[in-house]
Amino acid sequence: MPTTKKDFIDHDFSNHDFQGMRFEQCNFYRCNFNRSDLSDVEFIECSFVEQGSIEGCRFDYANLRDTSFKQCRLSMSSFVGASCLGIEFRSCDLKGANFVKASFENQISRQSYFCMAYITGCNLSYANFSGVRIEKCDLFENRWNGANLQGASLRHSDLSRSEFSEDAWEQFQMQGCDLTHTELNGLNIRRVKLDGVKICNWQQEQLLDGLGILVLPD
Repeated sequence: MPTTKKDFIDHDFSNHDFQGMRFEQCNFYRCNFNRSDLSDVEFIECSFVEQGSIEGCRFDYANLRDTSFKQCRLSMSSFVGASCLGIEFRSCDLKGANFVKASFENQISRQSYFCMAYITGCNLSYANFSGVRIEKCDLFENRWNGANLQGASLRHSDLSRSEFSEDAWEQFQMQGCDLTHTELNGLNIRRVKLDGVKICNWQQEQLLDGLGILVLPD
C-alpha cells in the first residue's frame, strides 16, 4: 500500500531502507535521506521543499537506482555523490538541485560503461551538473537555463525541445545529441564539437547566423 498525503518535517531518514516503497502527495520538509536505500521507490506528486524555503532535502550518497520521481518539487535538493543509475525524473521542479559527483552510470570495466537516466519535462534551472556523465539518455523537454554543466558529458542523449542559456554550449560535450526543436542561440559551431548532432532545417539559420552567413529562402 502506498503512503499517501503525509507530512514529514525535519526527519532524519539517513541510512534507512525504503526499497520498493511508494509515496503519493506527501510532503518532506528539511528531511535527510543521506546514504539511505531508495532503490525502486516511487514518489508521485510529492514535495521536498517548503514554499518559500531555500533549503531542500538531502539525498547525498543515497542509493537512488531505479528510483522514480513524478511531478515532484525537488528544488534546492542535494544529490551529491548519489547512485542514480536508472533514475527517473518526470515533470519535476529541480531548480537549484546539486548533482555534483552523482553517478548515472554502470562501470563494467575501466574502459567500458553505460548510463541510464530518464529526466524529461523538468525545470533544471540553476541546477549543478558539473562533471557529471549522462550519456545516451532521455533528457528531452527540460529547462537548463543557468544550469552549471561545466565538464559534463551528455553525448548521444536526446536533448530535443529543451532550453539552454546562451553561455551553456561550451560547457559540456554534446556529440551525437538530438538537438531538434531546441533554440540554439549562442551556439558557436567554430568552438563546439557537433559531430553527429541532429537538428531541424530551421535551426541551420541560427547556427550560420553566428558565422555571419545569411540564409535566404529558395
